[in-house]
Amino acid sequence: MIIGKKIKMLRALNNLTQEELASRCDLTKGYISQLENDLTSPSIATLVDILNALGSNLNEFFSSDTITEKIVFTKEDYFTKDNDYGSITWLVTNSQKNEMEPIMLSLYPGQSTPLDNPHEGEEFGYVLEGSILVCLDNQKFRCKKGESFYYECDKPHYLKNTSSGISKVIWISSPPNF
Repeated sequence: MIIGKKIKMLRALNNLTQEELASRCDLTKGYISQLENDLTSPSIATLVDILNALGSNLNEFFSSDTITEKIVFTKEDYFTKDNDYGSITWLVTNSQKNEMEPIMLSLYPGQSTPLDNPHEGEEFGYVLEGSILVCLDNQKFRCKKGESFYYECDKPHYLKNTSSGISKVIWISSPPNF
């Protein structure tokens, strides 16, 4: 068993930085980093302190190496929100805690997503149906069925449906932004 990897996963599930975890356990950020990269091993007492800070214990930590978070998502898991320009379907439940957030966007003909002001991160999309314009600041890029787009979010941006029917796009934002 790789202890560091499992501690890192628990820390991420608790939305803690290495510094926050270190502070809760009277350790240094450097020690937590070394531990997560399996460059050092904790004493039992230190491991107990870390697991307590992460809401776990020795029994739970060592009882199973299986993944307990959801891996496969079905239509029953999806959440859809209709709006004036189309709809957004969240394809992964609780993706706000992850490093990326995939959605399926359906845009009505001639409609655009709201203008998104510059923010941290990157966005990727794949057009499933129709044709869209990817609008970045004052530039526009046509993207049609079977094509993809990728950009940094440091400029105002939005998508516009340029086809006569509904356009569908798998759109992924990192970090989560939708």
